[in-house]
Amino acid sequence: MNASGDSGGSGQPREGDGPTPSAGPPQPPRPPRQPEPGGGILMGRPFGVPVYVAPSWFLVAALITWIFGGQLDAVLPDLGAARYLVSLFFAVAFYASVLVHELAHAIAALRFKLPVRRIRLQFYGGISEIEKDPETPGREFVLALVGPLLSLVLGAVFYGALLAVEARTVPGVLLAGLMVSNLLVAAFNLLPGLPLDGGRMLRAVVWKLSGDLMTATVVAAWIGRVLAVTVLIGLPVLTQTGALGERAESAGGVDTLLNALLAAVLAAIIWTGAGTSIRMVRLRQHLPELHARTLTRRAIPVATDTSLAEALRRANEAGANALVVTDPEGTPLAIVRESAIAHVPQHRRPWVSVESLSQPLTDGMRLPASLTGEELIAALGATPASEYLVVEDTGEIYGVLSATDVEAAFTKAMARPR
Repeated sequence: MNASGDSGGSGQPREGDGPTPSAGPPQPPRPPRQPEPGGGILMGRPFGVPVYVAPSWFLVAALITWIFGGQLDAVLPDLGAARYLVSLFFAVAFYASVLVHELAHAIAALRFKLPVRRIRLQFYGGISEIEKDPETPGREFVLALVGPLLSLVLGAVFYGALLAVEARTVPGVLLAGLMVSNLLVAAFNLLPGLPLDGGRMLRAVVWKLSGDLMTATVVAAWIGRVLAVTVLIGLPVLTQTGALGERAESAGGVDTLLNALLAAVLAAIIWTGAGTSIRMVRLRQHLPELHARTLTRRAIPVATDTSLAEALRRANEAGANALVVTDPEGTPLAIVRESAIAHVPQHRRPWVSVESLSQPLTDGMRLPASLTGEELIAALGATPASEYLVVEDTGEIYGVLSATDVEAAFTKAMARPR
């Protein structure tokens, strides 16, 4: 804040795996003013982790039902229209397998005392949103391995069950489909490039050998980008030539278009996920540079009935950039919002009290001046607000911390070379 009321500063600020790659590695603490976990239908809280089904899941469920239903018609023609009900059951069972994959990541994270924000099932698979990175290469390797390992175990379980039923029956077809799909999920996610689990395992190995997380991330991310190009070009070629199935030679234009579209989506997810991995590690390396004390604006206390014009005059004289409303004993009550000041015309400021432009303080809006890095970001994320009161250990007012200043620091850290 300054005397003219201008505002300044702007910026913005584990995922898991499914039938397609995840969007990136475990996310670092988020900047302030992020939405609460959600973005879909809450299905439950296994092991205390919220599980959401995103609206996009219903689209992929419909696609799977349609495609698998067409395949069932060739294998079990007597089913008739009931084949789509069987196909829908397959879609749900398959995503239940994806959920098991993601829960493996989440449980491992919880064992390592890493907070898990939520699991989301959506169009391109599952995402386990783990809010902190593992502290060692060994934990990173284990955290990445458990997902594909559980998918392999599920594939083996479905294979064992398949041996006990007849092949050309509904149970036989469902078990065969679930076996193959889980093996494909495991195999795909073990590819050695970020943001896939195999990429995270590779990153852990390079991290262990080099001792540098950033170097390991760059190596695994660039291999991930090579994988993205390979998928974009190779998947349509393989499906067109019949390398992935006997029916390829009879594939029509619709099938070719679907294969190309799937390849493009997969490639885009891998490519962007690889880039996000690099940016998140770079950001995490610069987090310790964020200090509440250095980002805080100097503030002056003002009484509740002080006019805005008088308060700004005092702030100019004191070289301050923020206003804190206090009671007669000097106890902080509220922070005058910078955005509110900017909307008061100059000629109205002598007649507007600072109290009418203030945000009452809550416990979460009082921050110690000693906060730094992840602790600072976690404190802001716990209580979203535009400004925060920063105090010394003695309770004395140190100043006001603006969320826009913190977000600008995030943006600067993201763009900064290593």
